[in-house]
Amino acid sequence: MTDRRRIDPETGEVRDDPAAGPGPAEAEPVVDDVPATDSVDPEVAELTAALQRERAQFANFKRRAAEERQGSVAYGKQLLIDKLLPVLDDLDRAREHGDLESGPLRGVADKLAGALSSEGLAKFGEPGDAFDPELHEAVQHDGDGATPVIGAVYRAGYRLGEKVIRTAMVTVTDPAETGAQ
Repeated sequence: MTDRRRIDPETGEVRDDPAAGPGPAEAEPVVDDVPATDSVDPEVAELTAALQRERAQFANFKRRAAEERQGSVAYGKQLLIDKLLPVLDDLDRAREHGDLESGPLRGVADKLAGALSSEGLAKFGEPGDAFDPELHEAVQHDGDGATPVIGAVYRAGYRLGEKVIRTAMVTVTDPAETGAQ
């Protein structure tokens, strides 16, 4: 790396090294490529402004098209995942009954869950989690309701990225007491 500064920052003296670059007297003057607006033909100015507007409109069109394309892809993913949620529910029930402890169906279930999670699908709603009415659908409530938590989960909730695509169906109860009273 070469220091090309003409003036040494430590001593403040002018360097005689030609690699330091031109000094202020040797530097070329800066020339503006844009002509002054007083000497521009009004028709040229009007056409230039129209061209700038068209360029801006085209840039906006490209941006909107890219956003729509991304939105379409996300919508397609959500539609497919919505159709696969009952399959995931059946696989969860089979896992709870011990049918997926071994065998070929376990491999299929694991691959399906892995593929969907790699696309951004996340399961939520576990017993003991804090109850959130925006994420959980309560079908039963036991207790006084001061600090509700999830008691049992009847149907898991799923989130695709940051968007909730299905709420969890749960029972709500009071948290277990941690100390003797």
